[in-house]
Amino acid sequence: MFELVLRAPQGLVEPVSEALIAELEALSVSVEDADAGSQAEQALFGEPGLPPPAAGWERSTLKALFDTEAAAERAATLLLAQAGAQGLQVQALAALADQDWVQLTQSQFAPVAITPDFWIVPSWHEPPAAARRVIRLDPGLAFGTGTHPTTRMCLRWLAAQATDAGDDGLAAAGRVLDYGCGSGILAIAASLLGAPQVDAVDIDPAAVQSTRDNAARNGARLAAVGLPDAAQGRYGVVLANILAVPLRLLAPVLTAHVAEGGWLVLAGILERQADELIAAYAPGLALAVADRDEGWALMTAQRARGA
Repeated sequence: MFELVLRAPQGLVEPVSEALIAELEALSVSVEDADAGSQAEQALFGEPGLPPPAAGWERSTLKALFDTEAAAERAATLLLAQAGAQGLQVQALAALADQDWVQLTQSQFAPVAITPDFWIVPSWHEPPAAARRVIRLDPGLAFGTGTHPTTRMCLRWLAAQATDAGDDGLAAAGRVLDYGCGSGILAIAASLLGAPQVDAVDIDPAAVQSTRDNAARNGARLAAVGLPDAAQGRYGVVLANILAVPLRLLAPVLTAHVAEGGWLVLAGILERQADELIAAYAPGLALAVADRDEGWALMTAQRARGA
C-alpha cells in the first residue's frame, strides 16, 4: 500500500479528490486541514444541525491510498500536469507498513458500561463477568453504538426506570417509541429491559434495516420498525436522540405521541441549547435537564394525568 500526500488550495480539493477516485485508481482519499495544530487552524463546521460557515479549509492536505507505487506516481504526475493545477503540491509518496485493518478498527471499540450490570459489547469481545444484561452491537452505517454521551444518557435513563420498577422492568411503561432509531440501540434496550411493546422509526431506510438486524441479533422483539409514519398513537415513553434543531421542529409531533403519565426523553442537545428546547416544548410539556455528560444534556418531561 502506498500513500500519496498532496497540498491543495480550497478550490482544487473537490476536483482533485474526484479525479483521484474516478480516474486515477485511488483506493481512498481523506482531506485534512493543512494548518491543523497551528494558529491558522480553521474550524470548518459550526453547531450540530447548522450549515458550515465555510466551504472548506484555505489549505488542505489530501492523502490518497494506492495499491502500487507506480499508480501513485502516475496520479501525481498527471495531476501536476493539468491546466489549472497551480497551488497543488506533492508533499510525500511513501510505502505504508502492512496492518491488520480489521483488528485496528476493532481495537477502537471496547465494551461500554451503562450501569455496573448493563453493558454494550461488540461481537468480538466477551461480555464482562458482571454483565447481567448485554446488547451485542457492532459499529455500522447507523448512529448509536453506546459510546457517545447522548446515547449513554438515554440508556442510563432507561436502566434507572427499569430498576425503579423492580422485577417487571419497563413493563409498566407500556408502549415505547424510539424516534430516530439509528442502530436501534435504544429500542433494543427498552425491549430487553421489559417494555411490552417497542416501536422504532427513522427517516433513513439504512437505519431501519440496521435496527431490524440488530434487534434480531439481540433477540429483541420490536412491534413496528419503519419510517416515521409507522409511529401510531400514544406511548408511555417517547425517546428521541437526534439533534437540537430537528428536535425543535419535531416538538408538536413528539409531544402528541406522549400518553397521559408518559415520559418524553430527548437527547442530542448541547447544554447551552437547553433553554431553546424548553421554550419549544413549553406549549405542551415542561422539559427539564435530567442528566449531563461531556457538555451534552438529557432532557425529560412527564405528561400529567388527565392532560
